[in-house]
Amino acid sequence: MAGHSKWANIQHRKGRQDEKRQRIWTRVVREIMVAARAGGGDPAANPRLRLAVDKAKAANMPADTIKRNIDKATGNLEGVTYEEIRYEGYGIGGAAIIVDTMTDNRVRTVADVRHVFSKYGGNMGSEGSVAFQFKHCGQIVLAPGADEDKVMEVALEAGADDVIGDEDGAIEVLSSPAQFEAVRDALQAAGFTPELAEVTLRAENTIDLSGEDGQKMQKLLDMLEDLDDVQDVYHNAVIDE
Repeated sequence: MAGHSKWANIQHRKGRQDEKRQRIWTRVVREIMVAARAGGGDPAANPRLRLAVDKAKAANMPADTIKRNIDKATGNLEGVTYEEIRYEGYGIGGAAIIVDTMTDNRVRTVADVRHVFSKYGGNMGSEGSVAFQFKHCGQIVLAPGADEDKVMEVALEAGADDVIGDEDGAIEVLSSPAQFEAVRDALQAAGFTPELAEVTLRAENTIDLSGEDGQKMQKLLDMLEDLDDVQDVYHNAVIDE
């Protein structure tokens, strides 16, 4: 997400998430279970679980559902065991794509991901083939209209690495994953409500796609996101709609 298309891309993504609330719940449940199993069931002592619980609350998931899945993961209830697998590949015009999955059947998952890449004009790459083009970081995006000077003051004081004003008026705040919560909380305390706030993989460089290429790329991304085992899809395409 960069340039004039950043805000449009965020709005498109949010719209798709709203359309697929049940699928969002499924993905959040998996993230809660993996995070709890890896770092324990206490969100206060497990940053990854804390972020997963925040996602669940944002998706209006009931508190008892959140607790039940934490209990499953920590052995208090019987549950399914998921493993995390990352796939890398290329889309239209050589755009880089990373697909993060959680699955209880890796054979099924890799077949599904490979099929979508092949059918919709992309191709899978080897491990590490595109990951170097992305940075693991905290990303917070504020809607056009926020006071950039005030955002910069609050964010940098809270430990942000950079504040970027976009030509469409959106403001992007970047931090290390470790400082993400502190920066987000400081911005919220100062009265700013992020449109997007997450620990993510952010593309270091982007590829502009428009017209038919842009449509093909969007279709490929949509089909990857529609796979049941897919948690997140990251890419470096800026699609001009």
